Amino acid sequence: MPGRLLRHAQSSPHRCRPLVNVLVWHVHGSWTTAFVQGPHRYLLPTLPEGGPWGGGRPAAWDWPASAVEVSPEELADADVDVVVLQRPEEIELAERWLGRRPGRDLPAVFLEHNAPRGGPAASSRHPVADRDDLLFVHVTHFNDLMWDTGSTPTTVVEHGIVDPGLRYTGELAAAAVCVNEPVRRGRVTGTDLLPRFAAAVPLDVFGMGTDGLGAHLHCADVRTVGDLPQDRMHDEMARRRVYLHPLRWTSLGLSLLEAMHLGMPVVALATTEAHEAVPPGTGLCSTDVDRLVRELRALVAEPERARALGEAGRAYVLGRYGLDRFLTGWDAVLDRALEKHHRRGARQPVAAGPRE
Repeated sequence: MPGRLLRHAQSSPHRCRPLVNVLVWHVHGSWTTAFVQGPHRYLLPTLPEGGPWGGGRPAAWDWPASAVEVSPEELADADVDVVVLQRPEEIELAERWLGRRPGRDLPAVFLEHNAPRGGPAASSRHPVADRDDLLFVHVTHFNDLMWDTGSTPTTVVEHGIVDPGLRYTGELAAAAVCVNEPVRRGRVTGTDLLPRFAAAVPLDVFGMGTDGLGAHLHCADVRTVGDLPQDRMHDEMARRRVYLHPLRWTSLGLSLLEAMHLGMPVVALATTEAHEAVPPGTGLCSTDVDRLVRELRALVAEPERARALGEAGRAYVLGRYGLDRFLTGWDAVLDRALEKHHRRGARQPVAAGPRE
């Protein structure tokens, strides 16, 4: 991208606010896919080797042209209005690449995707706790409850999904499961539970690091589909009769919300935030594994009931986790971060529009 990164020359047609340049790393593919659908320009760091700090735009996802790849050299001369941080290491990295400290020299938001790991709630102290220069955003109310962020101001913007459309056929008498690295993550992803579920219905497992999963579990009915491009994965998931969400400890699996958008009936462990996504009448959410096993078997045997539950679930998530609600929430967060920074006495970012 030659020359200076200028800002948008127009305002959002849907909102009476200026458009801004947002620096954000590509960390979580599904979340970022929804985020970059907004009206702003999204600057995505890229490095020749890619990797966790320079992944840029992904080849397998459909992102708009306003999601722009930028190198560290280009960022040094870029007009960045606000930084959305997702990992503590990004604070130092952004300062090095921009020549400005997020939170001190320009507005910054810290987005936490995950629930606390490795300890009880009493010890779940976040690395950016007690930072009055940041605005902290959780993706679920469960995470807000469990993380200790001290005096750092916090808010919640629940997930939003780019609607893949009603694709459910349920033609295959099997359950779809979507999970990344189930062997490595083990009990966290409920991997040990899969043979119990597979005794009721065959499981077709989608995601990264799933090769050899059936052999690892000594269960032939746990079958690997693998890591497919998103659009193809949605088509293939929707051919299965039911979606199974076996994760014990996750923020809120976006694959669960995507399955419900597809019109799939769902069976889910009632852990972390899942009960909010699967209310009665849209599927079964329970901590009773035997009950979940029975419901899996019943839904495979009752395709009409399965379809009706899936339609109810789709109607629910379109309202609760729709894209417009998500983007409106994030516009409010960006406005709040800009205003907060201005009130601290820092230089106010220039309003959207071409530089003279």
